[in-house]
Amino acid sequence: MAGDDTIIHDRDAMGEKAEMSHEEIVHLAALTDDERATEVKLRKRIDTLILPLVIIVYLMNYIDRNNYAAAKLQGLTDDLHLNGSQYQTGLSILFVAYILMQVPSNLMLNYIGRPSLYLGFFVVAWGLVSALTSQVKSYGSIVACRFLLGLVEAPFFAGVLFYLSKWYTKKELAFRMSIFYAGSLLSGAFGNLIAAGILSGLAGKRGMAAWQWLYIIEGTITCFVGVVIMFILPDFPENWSLLSPEMKAVASRRLAIEAAEADIDEAGGMSQWRGLKLAFADKRTYVLALAYMGITGAAGFQNFFPTLTATLGYNHVVSLLLVAPPYIFMVGYSLLHNYFSDRLQKRFVFWIYPVPITIVGFIIFMTTSSFGPRYFSLFLMNFVFAMNGTLFGWIANAIPRPPAKRAASYAFINSVANSASIWTPYTYRQQDAPHYRPALGACIALQGLAFLMGLILFLDLRASNKHLERLENEDVTLTEKEMQKLQKTADIEQIDIAAARRLQKGFRYTL
Repeated sequence: MAGDDTIIHDRDAMGEKAEMSHEEIVHLAALTDDERATEVKLRKRIDTLILPLVIIVYLMNYIDRNNYAAAKLQGLTDDLHLNGSQYQTGLSILFVAYILMQVPSNLMLNYIGRPSLYLGFFVVAWGLVSALTSQVKSYGSIVACRFLLGLVEAPFFAGVLFYLSKWYTKKELAFRMSIFYAGSLLSGAFGNLIAAGILSGLAGKRGMAAWQWLYIIEGTITCFVGVVIMFILPDFPENWSLLSPEMKAVASRRLAIEAAEADIDEAGGMSQWRGLKLAFADKRTYVLALAYMGITGAAGFQNFFPTLTATLGYNHVVSLLLVAPPYIFMVGYSLLHNYFSDRLQKRFVFWIYPVPITIVGFIIFMTTSSFGPRYFSLFLMNFVFAMNGTLFGWIANAIPRPPAKRAASYAFINSVANSASIWTPYTYRQQDAPHYRPALGACIALQGLAFLMGLILFLDLRASNKHLERLENEDVTLTEKEMQKLQKTADIEQIDIAAARRLQKGFRYTL
């Protein structure tokens, strides 16, 4: 039998606090009818303003990051006299800087609480860096620009993942994340279409090469978008001036109800440091990080997509145009994929089934030479992108609260994931064309890692759900740690511990 110092019965801990009625508990654990009506209006406002803005920025983010691959076909490597390994270093150095900035940036974003200014500033910054890259003259200068681009792009992606988790519930998040991620897929399509237009229309104009015009045009557009973000993007629900007090209350309560505890941090800047420690102490942070690294590394072919289509036997303009259809197909498919993941509240199944499809795509490209099968394999490879929205929704549910922990977790997970982008470019060697078997073999192994991590997470969350089911029995005694967590929720909600325990009824991790 456990000692008295480690096991405490919740009825003893209640002391002299008053009992709450069943009706009051139900009110705490669910939105009222009026609040649900307000929630519909709130969600519509978020969907019609926030999502379009972050999609546009993400579109520019990927275009500015991946125009390096399109510039390769437009004469960048010849003009700067880059060999294969130097080009790959220019590609991977961005992710070194990208990783360094992730965690500190997200903690700063959570602490400042003004994503409009914070993210908008960095959007303008990376637009300037991208535009100025048009003036590089050597290998050293392109590497320096790529490193700077990684530093100023880093705050955006992990920041937006955290930002959206402050607005949407777990039941809404995967589909919205897939809509958000559609920005990157659209960038793969339209970024290369823009590059093809520049190559055919602006090459040599005013004494500049097509790749220089590519950087100037896309960087300038990004700067404009960044300024718009500063003035239009709403901040967090509690400080968005255009929300009514009722909407602010509903925005906070619906997230608190979902997680069975309040979605706020402790007062003071030290809560950010505590959030970091909580993130690193949670084993799920590492499982999710490795899972995301698997699909990010497997998706590394996107940095060489124009190179892969160039092996199909057409000129540079047609090769750029051939990039678009697989991406456009996946935009529609990934939205459908994650819509049903949200609707059915299933993550594991929707995480697992794309893995064998992508592996088949890699094998076809590695083993065939005719146009039809090889081009079809590019569509199959793109199924890896359907997994992103599923993962983002899974992260929000597996690591729900507090915000400082969630912010650190998103940043760390994204950092580990993008570490794969440092070394995978070196697997795409010129001597391995046209099949690139070592690179695509690495993609298969990374998808295997993603499969394994998804299975581990599923089993862990299922075990946690069984534990939560046990805790719903009010006759079961609680450990001291469990009591401390309940006490924190009780203090925030200004209720007694028994009420806080009932408030947690019904919470489950999404499988």
